[in-house]
Amino acid sequence: MRTVLVTGPGGAGRTTVAAATALAAARDGAHTLLISADPIPGFPDAPEPTPVTDGLRSVRIDSGAHFRAELVALQEQLSAVLELLGGNPLDGEELTELPGSAELALLHALRRAAHGDWSREAYDLLVVDLPPLRDALRLLALPEQLRRYLRRLLPQERQAARALRPMLAQLAGVPMPAQWLYEAAARRDAELAQVQALIEDRATTLRLVAEPGPAADDALRTARTGLALHGLRTGPPVANRMLPGHSPDPFFAALAAQQEKSAGHWAAEGPAPVRIAHLGRDPQGPADLLALAGEGGALAVSGTGEEAGRAADPWWIEEAGGPDGDGILVWCLRLPGTVKKDLQLVRRGGELLLTVGPFHRIVPLEPVLRRCTVSGAALTDGVLRVRFTPDPALWPRTS
Repeated sequence: MRTVLVTGPGGAGRTTVAAATALAAARDGAHTLLISADPIPGFPDAPEPTPVTDGLRSVRIDSGAHFRAELVALQEQLSAVLELLGGNPLDGEELTELPGSAELALLHALRRAAHGDWSREAYDLLVVDLPPLRDALRLLALPEQLRRYLRRLLPQERQAARALRPMLAQLAGVPMPAQWLYEAAARRDAELAQVQALIEDRATTLRLVAEPGPAADDALRTARTGLALHGLRTGPPVANRMLPGHSPDPFFAALAAQQEKSAGHWAAEGPAPVRIAHLGRDPQGPADLLALAGEGGALAVSGTGEEAGRAADPWWIEEAGGPDGDGILVWCLRLPGTVKKDLQLVRRGGELLLTVGPFHRIVPLEPVLRRCTVSGAALTDGVLRVRFTPDPALWPRTS
């Protein structure tokens, strides 16, 4: 199954482009599913896959309903503890959705799509309307981060000691984690692993949508850095709402010239953008969205080339000979557009803590690098290179 993840700066028309992409794919014969949290004119407002046109179904995410269902289920699992503490369970009707629930609901929807819960037939294409750009990048990193938290807080290897919990509880004087907690953590880890696999799959495309202009230039430049940090890459950006050139009106002519200048910057920094003309009004339904997609397949989803979702090797290791003959390993990561002042690097145990501007990632090191010490780092031509020297204490000499 191919997956297209659509995002862009707020108000750039990402939902419109996502819907137009899904409609165009269905028109071309692909069995397509569209997931969105925002309403789309002419599309059904249903939390389960509902037909839109031949070959296209859509899902509208209800984050409030998902939040209430998850919290009620958690209360049921904790019923014994709540009763012991004299707590009064909350009814679903009195629960108010909290910040962050929309992101978790979207991850749940992605898991259901990846797991095949929504169809007995396999979809050819999944199109996902993501939140605005900054939130979308955080969302794409969330499965990996949550899995790391679960592994640190509830290590699965500790389950082997469950027979000793009653004795340990008596010795420590505090109750030990119940088995259901480990089982719940394992289920969550498996669900997050499915979403992470979908995001990292080479059949996944990240499509950036923006309305050309100075603000969009900065947003896309920053986004490319964040995508590279997480090992993701994108194909040509979508230049949305392009105005016709050569307008007799000086006002519109100036705006069109500014858009052309911005689109030229995009082409100079990466693939030439896909241009979507301005309709002169907001799209009113599937017919308008198909008109935006165009008969020539401007928004078609290719199967090869630049639109591979995740780089085959987001980072790689090079060998460099040291002056004394000892092997030095160089860990490399492409970070286009990054400047040295925005980069922070910390080694902690078997992990590298990387911060690039507003983006942060904790990268687990390969086993061979865990037996080395960091001897230097440099950022050259958009590539971060970290030098690792074998630790004598962990690499004993044989002669």
